[in-house]
Amino acid sequence: MTDRPTGRTATEPAAGGRTPTSRTGYLQAAAAFAVCMAGTTLPTPLYGLYQEQIGFSELTVTVVFAIYAFGVIGVLLLVGNVSDSVGRRPVLLCGLALAAGSAVAFLAEQGLPLLCVGRLLSGLSAGLFTGTATAYILELAPPGRRARAGFVATAANMGGLGCGPLLSGLLAEYAAHPLTLPFVVHLVLLAASFTVTWFLPETVPDARPLRTARPRRPTLPPEVRGVFVPAGIAAFAGFALLGVFTSVTPAFLAQSLGIHNHAVVGLIVFVAFFSSTLGQLLVPRLGTARSIPLGCLVLIAGLALLALSLARTTLPPLVLSAVVGGIGQGMGLRGAVGEVAAAAPAEHRGGALSALFVVAYFGISIPVIGVGLLSEPLGLADAGLVFTACMAVLAAASGAYLLHRARTRS
Repeated sequence: MTDRPTGRTATEPAAGGRTPTSRTGYLQAAAAFAVCMAGTTLPTPLYGLYQEQIGFSELTVTVVFAIYAFGVIGVLLLVGNVSDSVGRRPVLLCGLALAAGSAVAFLAEQGLPLLCVGRLLSGLSAGLFTGTATAYILELAPPGRRARAGFVATAANMGGLGCGPLLSGLLAEYAAHPLTLPFVVHLVLLAASFTVTWFLPETVPDARPLRTARPRRPTLPPEVRGVFVPAGIAAFAGFALLGVFTSVTPAFLAQSLGIHNHAVVGLIVFVAFFSSTLGQLLVPRLGTARSIPLGCLVLIAGLALLALSLARTTLPPLVLSAVVGGIGQGMGLRGAVGEVAAAAPAEHRGGALSALFVVAYFGISIPVIGVGLLSEPLGLADAGLVFTACMAVLAAASGAYLLHRARTRS
């Protein structure tokens, strides 16, 4: 979810294929990126309403949420690098079409099956967009704005993820038809994004027709294996924290804190993703090698604040955990991407990064489902405490290993 390339480094444009029509082409692509990613978190403040309407357990909420992650993982495993051969624009148009299908599924919702279909389509769209849109933004940017384009791609990704729950929370709380209007608004934004993307230039030279695309599994060359394990653990723990914020926080706020305001739920989730963007902005100054262990340390502090909120059933530590944990997640994730990208040979870089994101997205599926399973016998707060302890151990192990590795090298 950071500046992740597909098939080449994030700072290398497609050779000979970069023909932007204006200085704002990369900003237009970034806007489409943000709109697509906003749809993936749009249902977050609405899960409580779906529970009341359909009548399902907290475990079912976490499973519905995790279906999205499995959709992303499936795309990354099968066609994670397909835009290198068929071009960026066709892949992004397909992603927008899948996002529209997800919104339609939520609008037509008649029960749990359509909710699952909507989440799956949303995951497929995010899997197509995550790397392709990042590479496209960097390739469309004028040469003098390449560094700014990297920030724009990151901000579009994490900002879109944060704006989704903020938008739906505000509409659900202060407008009519809370389970309809957010998805109607998103469909309108998707239509505008589709139009904008249609008229953007292609940046991949000699792009082949989309029908010629073939599944290409991500690969992990030997040069990457030394750094991949700790980087993957850090990414896993960071994504797990964001997964809990986007799936379990609404229920915790309602059941334990008595907060039923959908706008507040959306705002807290937005803060977590916005803080992740801030954390990623710190990485260029710190360097990728130091960002992972430092990010793990900050992430552990965020997990401790989350545990405090769960144990004391108070709101301020939860908000602070969104800020601190989000910053730690952003530092660790961008550092992990940078370390894996630097270690991988150019011809295997896209596959190695796809493998990293497969591990990361398992972080917003398996632990979240685990919290749902434990919430039945233990209660939501105690299940969250078990989660925070496990993720803190993982983050500590990753940071300690990298610090030991750095000392050994020096």
